[in-house]
Amino acid sequence: MRGSGLAALVIRRLLAVPVVLFALSTVVFLAMRLLPGSPATALAGGGQTLTAAELAANEARVTKALGLDEPILTQCARFLGDLLRLDLGSSFYGGNSIVGLLGGALPATIELTLASMVIAVLLGVVTGVIAALRRGSWIDTATRTAATVSFSLPWFALGVIGIVVFGVWLRWLPVIGRLPSSLAYHPTTNFVLLDAILQNRPELVWPWVQHLILPATTLALSMAGFITRIVRASVLEVLGDDFVRTARMKGLTEGVVVRKHVLGNSWLPIVTVLGLQFGSLLGGSMITETVFSYPGVGNLLVDGVLQRDYPVVQGAALAIALLFTLVNAAVDLFYLVLDPRLRKG
Repeated sequence: MRGSGLAALVIRRLLAVPVVLFALSTVVFLAMRLLPGSPATALAGGGQTLTAAELAANEARVTKALGLDEPILTQCARFLGDLLRLDLGSSFYGGNSIVGLLGGALPATIELTLASMVIAVLLGVVTGVIAALRRGSWIDTATRTAATVSFSLPWFALGVIGIVVFGVWLRWLPVIGRLPSSLAYHPTTNFVLLDAILQNRPELVWPWVQHLILPATTLALSMAGFITRIVRASVLEVLGDDFVRTARMKGLTEGVVVRKHVLGNSWLPIVTVLGLQFGSLLGGSMITETVFSYPGVGNLLVDGVLQRDYPVVQGAALAIALLFTLVNAAVDLFYLVLDPRLRKG
């Protein structure tokens, strides 16, 4: 593919991102309005003991102030117009800017997702290759069984098991939050590792890692089991190709054959799975962050749904969709690096 053709492909992929986000924002907006209950009901009480008439009057006033008394199409048009101006609004509770809330929560989710991805890829690729190279042995059977079990267990079950075993019984790891409450942290970028470098505060790193281990491993184990099965199947398929037999006949060591020939030609389906599983990790972060009280976008989204805080839910869903869409666009472009045949047309 010529340079202009590659540039056109990149532009097409990037132009698809705002279209997807716009469509998803509309769906989330309408879905929240269809849920039973109204934020005005909770806000009308104000924590006070009111009569039914006073509560009804307050609810009507709050509904009008929030614009929830307008027709759905009018509200949707206003929301989409604000979105085009990159205005995500403010929370119904406290009036905090959605951009500010996402600025605090999104880095935590990115840290958790990337850590989970690294753990899952390391476990999945290593165990998948070992299982393929030891096909039919007890190692292969044990690996596939462990992969199936880890893939089958739901995230919340893995999280509860991790909390009970490593947090309550063994007391090895903290189970709540992102950093100890006793440790003063004034974020610059809100990425803890980056802030530790910028602020010259190495004492932040280890407590942050300790708090990250359990939620990241909880997310990673389920994904690692799936990657193991995909890597095993992909490696077995490549091991049967003629060029692998030729490489062995040339006297190359098994390590060189696996590293340069087998893995090099097995990555395309693996990368496809990784791109799709990234979306699963983002979805799983909602459950995992809630279980571990981890202050990320998933936790923000769940709280927003429970409180019927429409702007928070819309902003959090948009942030998660943006990450997922960008990762899938990057995976599409990464195919060009892995498979030269795709660059010819």
